Amino acid sequence: MSNRTPALGFIFVTVLIDVIGIGIIIPVMPQLLEELGAGSAGEASMTGGILLSSYAIMQFFFAPILGGLSDKYGRRLIILISLFGLTIDYLFLALAPTIALLFVGRLIAGIGGASFTTASAYIADVSTPEKRAQNFGLLGAAFGLGFVLGPAIGGFLGDIGTRIPFFAAAGLTMLNWIYGFFILPESLSKENRREFSWKRANPIGSLKQLRTYPLMFGLITSIFIIYIATHSVNSNWSFFNEEVFDWSPKQIGLSLTYVGVLVSIVQALLVKVFIKRFGVKNAIYTGLVFNALGLILFSMVYQEWMIYAVTTIYVLGGIAGPSLQGIMSNMVPSNQQGELMGAITSLQNLANIIGPFIMTSIFFYFTSKSDLYFPGAAFALGSILILVSILFAAKTLRNYQPDGKIEVKTK
Repeated sequence: MSNRTPALGFIFVTVLIDVIGIGIIIPVMPQLLEELGAGSAGEASMTGGILLSSYAIMQFFFAPILGGLSDKYGRRLIILISLFGLTIDYLFLALAPTIALLFVGRLIAGIGGASFTTASAYIADVSTPEKRAQNFGLLGAAFGLGFVLGPAIGGFLGDIGTRIPFFAAAGLTMLNWIYGFFILPESLSKENRREFSWKRANPIGSLKQLRTYPLMFGLITSIFIIYIATHSVNSNWSFFNEEVFDWSPKQIGLSLTYVGVLVSIVQALLVKVFIKRFGVKNAIYTGLVFNALGLILFSMVYQEWMIYAVTTIYVLGGIAGPSLQGIMSNMVPSNQQGELMGAITSLQNLANIIGPFIMTSIFFYFTSKSDLYFPGAAFALGSILILVSILFAAKTLRNYQPDGKIEVKTK
């Protein structure tokens, strides 16, 4: 394709703006929910968790459908639809006079929120085999940069006005849509398109494919538990710091920017160095121990500086995720890689439905209902879940060979 360079540039900008838009709204979400009558930080977190779960439910069912439609009608159309839907969502968040309308916006965003998935397919379309891995790295770079910039921007704008970050996110996304409408070329030629199939678009079917990998049951279970455990942080961060330290949107935004910088360093540098020196199995165990330690320490923080210190420990656990996926990928033949990754994505989407509801409910209970005031309870549960995930991972890893094979021991 002659337009590869501008196309890749647009996809980078698309994902970057998507993530900036998400990051912009995180610091002000507690304040917005409280203004709309959600109650205290604990009560607002419960509403926020349901909002996250409702978005994830729509994503779970509609992302495979939009993926199938992009195979039939092309990537460009689906990316533009996703961007338009995201713009509408941000406007709902900016203008909504009630919490009910926030849910409408989140449902719309979940239905149309396939820009990241379709962007991956777009990159595969326009990349030569030898450049594909390098070009996929653009997505990771855009995600990392977006999560560094977004919360910082949102935090500063949120101190000016609660609704301003949502208008900013809507404006950025709409500009991206206009740019894409006039500039973005189609990546999927008509001869390479295929008919839409409801069977392929069934997310439950993708989950059922996990049954075809019985030897990696321990790793599959482990990664699902990890996805749920991380929502103790992902879904509660803003609410926890507002409740415990009375942080403003700017303080929340700056803390998330710190997280983004650390995550970028760990993913770009530490993962590669650690695996090369100590191996993937040790990377998994070490990373999960850091995760568990970080979470239990989060549950006990009582001074602001502790948040930043413990965050450093927790983020070091990021060496586990790529190592887990790498081992799982090595255990299946090349013609099953797409199927495995699709199944793992469906598993993550399922965890994104369950995790926010569980973790925000616990935060709500221990800050609003329980006789024991324990705002860090969700972190403590997350730590326990990570320890359980280590046990499941060990069931597979103890027999794992460096060539990707599983040694089956017989009595």
